[in-house]
Amino acid sequence: MIWGETFVNTKILTLHGMTPAEIFVVRFFLAYVCIWFVSPKRLFCNNWKDELWMVLLGITGGSLYFVTENMAVKLTYVNNVSFIVSTAPLITTLLALALFKEFKAGWKLIAGSVLALLGVGIVIFNGQCVLHLNPLGDLLALTSSVCWAIYSLLIRNVSKNYNAAFLTRKVFFYGLITMLPLFIMEPWNFPLRNFLKPEIYTNALFLGVVASFLCFLLWSWVIEKLGALKTTNYTYLNPLTTIVASAIFLNEPMTTIAYIGSAMILVGVILANWQKDMI
Repeated sequence: MIWGETFVNTKILTLHGMTPAEIFVVRFFLAYVCIWFVSPKRLFCNNWKDELWMVLLGITGGSLYFVTENMAVKLTYVNNVSFIVSTAPLITTLLALALFKEFKAGWKLIAGSVLALLGVGIVIFNGQCVLHLNPLGDLLALTSSVCWAIYSLLIRNVSKNYNAAFLTRKVFFYGLITMLPLFIMEPWNFPLRNFLKPEIYTNALFLGVVASFLCFLLWSWVIEKLGALKTTNYTYLNPLTTIVASAIFLNEPMTTIAYIGSAMILVGVILANWQKDMI
């Protein structure tokens, strides 16, 4: 639900002149500093193969995920991106079916996922059934969604050998490292003195400390406890807080159709998570 609000915080920062890459670096840098207070001792994984898995986690859950999502926003409609990125739980389920023979999708999971996804569509498009297509932008948004699905399944496996704090610190570190080459093409331009402005540092701190440090740490821990599929299904709730935060901070109206879509999301998530033995 907190991640659903970050669209508003990010929009405020972009309106004040920050680029998506700059926002990502600031939020992950703040999160990386915070995580050291929780996981200060261990530096490396048990072996180099596990370290490479951490690099992949940093890419799929960090740099590539955010780059493709933000590039998609520039090329296509925000509604398109929001809806396509919200398909991450469905893609996670499809990947699990393809990769894990022991996993079977029951009718509750399928019906709940479809109902929640329909609710997301109603909330995002607000009853307007016109989808403006931009092949490259929509493909980038789909890439972002696939990245998050892969990230959720990967972290499920590595969480068996490493605790949530260590995993999260690695994600922040390799996310930052793999993002840095982008600044060769587009150097940092945002004046550092602007971080003294309340509207900048308050939103940056929220994104870095709450939405990244706390939420990524909780995500890693919850996947270990509940499994990748059940946890990922809760991302269907993101649009609920997005529309509430937009109404409060951006004066965007709440409509009846948005309430209907929100109810569908809640019922869909509850139904999908009733299935037992999810990975």
